[in-house]
Amino acid sequence: MKIPSHIKDTEHSNEWSVLRIMSDFVKGFDELQDLGPSVTFFGSARFHPDHHYYQEAYALAHRLGKKGYTIVTGGSHGIMEAANKGAFDTQQAQSIGLNINLPHEQSSNRYTTKHLSFDYFFARKVMLIKYSLSYVIFPGGFGTLDELFEALTLTQTGKITQISIFLYGKSYWEKLYDFIKTTMVENRVIREEDVNLITLTDDFDEIVKQIDERLIVYTNALKAEGLEESRYYKKAIEHLSNQE
Repeated sequence: MKIPSHIKDTEHSNEWSVLRIMSDFVKGFDELQDLGPSVTFFGSARFHPDHHYYQEAYALAHRLGKKGYTIVTGGSHGIMEAANKGAFDTQQAQSIGLNINLPHEQSSNRYTTKHLSFDYFFARKVMLIKYSLSYVIFPGGFGTLDELFEALTLTQTGKITQISIFLYGKSYWEKLYDFIKTTMVENRVIREEDVNLITLTDDFDEIVKQIDERLIVYTNALKAEGLEESRYYKKAIEHLSNQE
């Protein structure tokens, strides 16, 4: 039996934990602050290259990468590898992998232009969410669900704004989507308009169009706040200029 760390607490274990947590956050903030317009892909590490979800994640990430978007993933295999490879193969897009140290499943893929490893899930999750304007969530397990509902909670509560959340793989997600749309709304644990935070779609054109529109909203908001000199605004304007 593995003893929980809080039970076998030693005199200095909490202090060391604080330092490791700080290290995760400082590393993430320092390395990722200049990414520019980015899209995060979430999904299972267990899909192999011959699976259609892997191939579709590759194709969508490749298309977004060709448009100049940075692609961010959890840095492992399956959907994460597919999205990183899609961006990497453009030979122009940044391909970011944010990994976690685990005893299984989570070795790194080789299709990243920048790779970071984290000790703590919550620090890694902040970095996966913080710098992207849209999240594309492919089928996955508990970790993917955790990331989905973290993004939904932060958006619903206004901690992050102007974010697009796509559920890709309608046949996989539709029962969960229906549960959210009916059971949760009927029991008044969420508002009806909260369902609109999610776009359930398998349409690449719709996803790309909404992401492009979201970036325009971002740049207009920054300009309205007088933040034309911000790094993100400059990168976003450069990105939009390259699309013309």
